[in-house]
Amino acid sequence: MSASLESILTRAWLARGPLALALWPVSVPFRLLAALRRACFRLGLLKSERLPVPVVVVGNIFIGGTGKTPLTIWLAQQLRAAGLRPGVISRGHGGAEEAPREVLSSSSARDVGDEPLLIAARAGCPVVVGRRRAQAGRHLLALHPSVDVLIADDGLQHYALQRDVEILLFDGRGVGNGFTLPAGPLREPPSRRRDVTVVNTPELTPALAQAVGGRPRQMRLAGDVAERLMDGAERLPLAAFAGRRILAAAGIGNPGRFFAMLRDAGLDVMEMPLPDHHDFRDDPFQGVEADVILVTEKDAVKCRQLENINGDPRVWVVPVSAQIDAALAATIVEKCRGRPTA
Repeated sequence: MSASLESILTRAWLARGPLALALWPVSVPFRLLAALRRACFRLGLLKSERLPVPVVVVGNIFIGGTGKTPLTIWLAQQLRAAGLRPGVISRGHGGAEEAPREVLSSSSARDVGDEPLLIAARAGCPVVVGRRRAQAGRHLLALHPSVDVLIADDGLQHYALQRDVEILLFDGRGVGNGFTLPAGPLREPPSRRRDVTVVNTPELTPALAQAVGGRPRQMRLAGDVAERLMDGAERLPLAAFAGRRILAAAGIGNPGRFFAMLRDAGLDVMEMPLPDHHDFRDDPFQGVEADVILVTEKDAVKCRQLENINGDPRVWVVPVSAQIDAALAATIVEKCRGRPTA
């Protein structure tokens, strides 16, 4: 029932049809409350903390996945290449503890979340998860005092943490029908301020650029190889799987984006969309007739911790990398270096 309701709402959120219009009156107080909350932080009525290093927030207003994790990894790599020493703080979806916790290679996705595990593995920088971002930031700086810039993954609406740069990320769905929850997919109106707008899409059309606003930069996710889950050293180009029975599984916010990338690579795949942050404990691949099973990196960090799936030789991981104009990184570096430290 939950999955069916989610599917109905998702379709309604992309157009101003009867259901969206019927829910619109309910979205008005939601929008007003969101604006009131922002104003309370801005006026100092609610406490907001500034950390002693610059903070770059990566987030979205479109509910669900838009590609924040690949963007966060790209940004950390770009900041490090520019001579800075970044760290990442994140909420850690599904994390079991209230207190901040460092993400290590031995950490469980159940404890720290799947996305922070992936960021820690790919970004090559310290990662700390915590429900309170400012507390997580202080904990990370105490553990790694050489860190001189923090990236807050998915912290756009966490106004208790002051930020120096806000990066607002969209994907090809743009702003959907433009309504806020529950009539539409937006947590905040598209007019909300930001420093940088990025759109994760193969094609940034003028109409899409106008819808999201903010002179958007285009981000593409590229992946043309796969590595075997049980032995990451074994890699093959995606083209090598052509002609085989392929199951593509994705437990991410927008599984269709993963499937489309594989089809663009020339593969004919059976699709298995899974709920975002799926834990794979039920082994959805058992009994599936497929020669090859392709999964996302986000799913792989959990599958590797499950013996029955990690031992399945059919399972391969498709790493993706964000491709963005290098000028964006230079802009963010300049903003970070221009902020006086506390």
